[in-house]
Amino acid sequence: MSEGVIAVIGGTGNLGAAIARRLAKAGRKVIIGSRSAQSAAKAATEVGFGVTGLANADAAAAGSIVIVTVPFAAQEATLTDIAPHVAGKIVVDTTVPLVPPKVMRVQLPPAGSAAQRAQKLLGAGVTVVSAFHNVAAHKLATDQQIECDVLVFGDDKNARAEVASLVKLTGLRPVQGGALANSAATEALTSVLIFINKTYQVDGAGVLITGSLVDPDR
Repeated sequence: MSEGVIAVIGGTGNLGAAIARRLAKAGRKVIIGSRSAQSAAKAATEVGFGVTGLANADAAAAGSIVIVTVPFAAQEATLTDIAPHVAGKIVVDTTVPLVPPKVMRVQLPPAGSAAQRAQKLLGAGVTVVSAFHNVAAHKLATDQQIECDVLVFGDDKNARAEVASLVKLTGLRPVQGGALANSAATEALTSVLIFINKTYQVDGAGVLITGSLVDPDR
């Protein structure tokens, strides 16, 4: 796995800040990106562990791996902003296509999934991998062990494995789920989990894959 800089775009949000904190605490160099460099710097100070903050485009340019953690409504504008700076890189898309107010209803985009939409927006010169759809951000922001697997999808096997290694650094178990198109499954499942949280009064339901899994990288 590469030891380059990780840029977390949208890192001022709950999920982005939580991922940035866990990766930085694990020893990786992390830059938080935001639409405002000032907001990014403030969030980086709050996260600690040597994290720095820059405007989204500058953070994307500085990162060797770029993790995008923005709401679905901001996905297109954010990816258009960073596109000139991510050619030849792995971009990890965490976007879930939630469309308020009906966030408990599955509403996948015409592209098939938010991840496939990201790939179309960024172009063939960028390797998109998707992950972190079903983990509760407020739990990831703590040091607690989380009972949740992270499903990782991508068309490039090596890139998928590299992102799986990053997931391990956050203290979660990665489970590779195949092609990028398969990301639709966990993106859709997020709406189901929101419904479960409300109906059964669960504090952040997640997904655990049963069975004895053999690490494919062993």
